[in-house]
Amino acid sequence: MEMRELVDILNRWAYEYYVLDDPSVPDREYDRLYDRLRELERETGVVLPDSPTRRVGGDPVKGFERHTHIARLYSLDKAVSEDEMNAFFTRVGKAGEATYTVEYKYDGLTVCLTYENGAFVRATTRGNGVEGEDVTAQVLTVLSFPLKISYRGTLEVRGEAIIRLSALQRYNEAHPEEPLKNARNAAAGAIRNLDPKVTKTRQPEILFYDINYMSEAPVSSQTEAMEFLRREGFKVFPYLRVCASPEEVLAAIDEIEIGRKSLDVLTDGAVIKVNEESIRSDMGATDKFPRWAIAYKFEAEEALATVERIVWQVGRTGKLTPLAEISPVELAGATVRRATLNNYGDLTRKDVKVHSQVLVRRSNEVIPEILGAVSHVEGSVPVEKPTVCPFCNSPIREVGANLFCTNEACPPRVVQKLTHYCSKNAADIEGMSEATLTLLYEKRGVRNFSDLYKLKEEDFAGLEGFKEKKISNLLGAIEKSKDIPLDRFLYAIGIEGIGRVAARDLAAFGSVSAVAALSFEELIAIEDVGEVTARSVLSFFADEANRKELDALCEAGVKPYVKARVSGGAFSGLNVVLTGTLAAMSRPEAQKRIEALGGVCQSAVSAKTSLVVAGEKAGSKLDKAKKLGVRVIGEEEFLSMLGELRQ
Repeated sequence: MEMRELVDILNRWAYEYYVLDDPSVPDREYDRLYDRLRELERETGVVLPDSPTRRVGGDPVKGFERHTHIARLYSLDKAVSEDEMNAFFTRVGKAGEATYTVEYKYDGLTVCLTYENGAFVRATTRGNGVEGEDVTAQVLTVLSFPLKISYRGTLEVRGEAIIRLSALQRYNEAHPEEPLKNARNAAAGAIRNLDPKVTKTRQPEILFYDINYMSEAPVSSQTEAMEFLRREGFKVFPYLRVCASPEEVLAAIDEIEIGRKSLDVLTDGAVIKVNEESIRSDMGATDKFPRWAIAYKFEAEEALATVERIVWQVGRTGKLTPLAEISPVELAGATVRRATLNNYGDLTRKDVKVHSQVLVRRSNEVIPEILGAVSHVEGSVPVEKPTVCPFCNSPIREVGANLFCTNEACPPRVVQKLTHYCSKNAADIEGMSEATLTLLYEKRGVRNFSDLYKLKEEDFAGLEGFKEKKISNLLGAIEKSKDIPLDRFLYAIGIEGIGRVAARDLAAFGSVSAVAALSFEELIAIEDVGEVTARSVLSFFADEANRKELDALCEAGVKPYVKARVSGGAFSGLNVVLTGTLAAMSRPEAQKRIEALGGVCQSAVSAKTSLVVAGEKAGSKLDKAKKLGVRVIGEEEFLSMLGELRQ
C-alpha cells in the first residue's frame, strides 16, 4: 500500500532529522513525498494513526481537559549544597549498594505521553502529579517523538518540552513586536497555548528522560529505561553518566555545570537518580518526592578568571583546602579575587594549574568555587602536593582525595573550630568573626569554646578596633548564645560528619547526655547518619577532652534546649514516626499536628520510638517497627487521636 510506505519513509526521515540530527535526504525530497501523502489522504479520506500530517496543528481548542496519570508523576527534592547531597547519599547507602545516574536538568515544561498497543494516544502536562491537562493537540505539532512504537503494552513516558536557545532567537527576530522573554516560559507557553498553530510556530521539542509506567516487562534500571527510549525512537539527550560512588556523582555535577555553558538548551541543574529499580522500590517516596532521586540546582553566577597562585587553608578538622588567588572578576555584585576547591584530589581532577583560565561560581554568598579549567597557556604550572602542614610543619595524613594536618593544636585549625561554633547556624555569636577570633587566639589565649564565656570587658582593652560599644555588643551576643537550641548546639561543637540535617535528628533524643549515650546501632538507625558518622559521634563523646569541654560549657551557663512539649496533648511524651501516605493530609501537616499535641517527630524508627503512624504503602519503617515491637497505628486511629475521626 503506497500510503503505508510513504508514512514509514517520512517517519524514518523525520526521526533522522529531528531526533538523530542526521538527515539522509534534502528537504525538497521530504516535501515531495509529504505532498504525495497529503494527496492520497484527500483522495481516500483515510489518515493513518502515525501519519506525519497529523502534526500540522489543528484548530484552537476551547480549553484543556483534565486527565489522571496512570502512575503519579513526582517532582524532585532539591539540593543546593554538598551537605544536602551527603544526606541523600547516606539515605541511599542504607537501602543497599547502589549506582547512580547523573543527567542534565532541563528548564522547560514536563509532559507525559501515553501509548496503547504501540500507538500514541495522549499527551498531558504534569499538573499536580496525579492529574494534568490534556495537551495532545499541541504536542502533536512536536516532531521529536514517534507516533508508533514496537512496545505493545500500556506505556507512559516522561519528557521535558523545551525550546532551543537558537530557536528562541530566530522566533524573536521574526516577531520583534512580541518577543519571548526566556526559553522556559516560551516552552511552557507553547505547550499550554490553546491554538496548536501557535505551538508549531515556536518550534518546541521534547527531550525524554524517564519511563513513568509500563504494564508489561518493566525496566529494572535507569540505564535500561534510557536504552528503551532510544530504541523506540524518542529523542534523549546524549549525556548520561553512571557513577559508582558519591565522589563520581559530584564530579559529574561539576562536569554538567561546565558543559551546560556551551549547550543550545536551557538547563538549571543536574538530576541524580539511583540506577537500580530494586533499591528504588525499597526507598519509596514521600508525599511529594521519590526518595531515590534528587535535583542539584545551579543557583549561582559564574565567570572566567585566571589562577594567579594557589595557597592552602587548614579547616577545623585539619583538612587542607586549596585556595586560588585569581584575577579579579565581578560575581553577584562583588569583586571576587579568591576561589576555593574541595581538596587536592578535586584540584587535580579539575586540571587546575597556576596561570590557567578557570570557570568560577559564586552561590548563596559563599566563597566562590572553581568548577574546572577551561584552557591552559604555555606557562601553566601544575600545583605541588604539600608534604607538611604549611602552618605548623606537622606531618600530612592522606585520606582518599583529602590531605589532613595531624596536629589538633594547629593555630588555623583551632581558629576555624571557634569560627564554626560562633557561626549563624550554630551558636550565632554576632560580631565574632574569624578575624576577631584570630586576634583573641593570638592575644588572649582563647583556645576552647568555653573560653569565649570567660571573656570580660578588660580582655578587649588595647585590641585594635575595639571600642566601648563594639565590646558591649560582643559581650551581649556571647551572653545571649548561652540559650541555644539543642540541634544548633550539636552542630556548633563540631562533631565530624554532623551537619545541620543530622543535628536536627540527633536533637530529637532530647539532650546532649541522651545523644552521648546512644549506641552504634541506635545511631545508624537515624535516617541521615551512616556508619562513618556514627563512629565519629561515638569517638567524639568518648574523648576525655571533649567531655571536659562540654562540662566547662555547662559550668559557663550554656544551656542547650529543645522546644517544650505540650503537656496533656494526645501525643504528649511520644516520639512519633510517620511512614507511607496519608489520605487526609500531607506528611508535613501531620508532623505539625503531632508536635502541636505534644509529640516529637522522628525521621527513623529506633528503640526510642514510641509510635509509628502507617499510611498507605508504608515501607521499611513499618517492618522495623514491628521487629522492635513499637506500637503501630493506621490513619483512622491517628485521626481519632487528632480528634478528627471521619464519620
